Amino acid sequence: MGTSRVDWVDTAKGICIVFVVMMHSVLGVEAAAGETGWMHAVVAFAAPFRMPDFFLISGLFLANVIARDWKLYLDRKVVHFAYFYVLWMTIQFAVKAPVFVADMGAAGTLEFYLRSFIQPFGTLWFIYMLPVFFVVSKLAHDRRVPWQAMLCAAALLQMAPIHTGWLLVDEFASRFVFFYAGYIFAPRIFALAAWARERIGFSLGYLLIWGLVNGGLVALGWSALPGVALVLGAAGAGAIILTSALLVKAARLDILRHCGENSIVIYLAFFFPMGVTRVILLKLGLLDIGTTSLIVTVVASVSPMILFWLIRRTDKGWFLFRRPEWAYLKGTSGSKRQAQAAE
Repeated sequence: MGTSRVDWVDTAKGICIVFVVMMHSVLGVEAAAGETGWMHAVVAFAAPFRMPDFFLISGLFLANVIARDWKLYLDRKVVHFAYFYVLWMTIQFAVKAPVFVADMGAAGTLEFYLRSFIQPFGTLWFIYMLPVFFVVSKLAHDRRVPWQAMLCAAALLQMAPIHTGWLLVDEFASRFVFFYAGYIFAPRIFALAAWARERIGFSLGYLLIWGLVNGGLVALGWSALPGVALVLGAAGAGAIILTSALLVKAARLDILRHCGENSIVIYLAFFFPMGVTRVILLKLGLLDIGTTSLIVTVVASVSPMILFWLIRRTDKGWFLFRRPEWAYLKGTSGSKRQAQAAE
């Protein structure tokens, strides 16, 4: 990777990836059951900040690599994610092929698969968008576009009513401002985390006020309004940063840091245990929808880390989470350590 791990950053990533898995797990269970459970309120509360914070954290270390030559930059920031996107998209299609073929036929399934190269597929849209953000940011950097102009344009895009139906356009407009803010304001964000560790009372006060405001606006149905969504995304990202810094200082919930270290592993592989657990629990029908959703979330979050542990123990299956040598641009491949999925 070339950078040392930062405990609160990994913890923040862990919080975000758990919320992402939770959202897919809860909504999937509720859609299959045809009713809403108590976990729905947690998913709704996290909606304003779940992905904004994930993208902001993804931009934090961009300043360390943005000046690289284009070949190395494209290898690490585009080819890297493209490999995992194509691999896991293909795996998901293979798993879901019987359902797809039954619904749309073999020709329709093939067309859907090919279309997924330009229309981000399902849960994998996040790693589809990251390379786009990395390339746009480097183009702006190399052409010396003022960061103020970029940030202003990105904010206006976020507030604009852009709903084309093409995820590449819609998610770029909605999320790029947070990624770019993470890149531009990284020094201040790290300073904020350090500040939080030393001023616990102020941090807890902010978190209380933020929680009330965020929850209130979600309950009123105003959280997605133009301008409001931008402010809540930024405020929520700040809340996750403070929470992560406080958890690390208190040496609590270290499992979240571990989840953050393996966030891309969880992100890529959670879909299968999520689906299997959902089907089994709903068929048994022993639990309420909320509890079922919680169990599905836990299993879907933990199972990919167990798979990763098995790969480490057996030294088999590394291609699932590490790029093989052939998947590097010529002259850029690094050591096995550098090739890890968490790059």
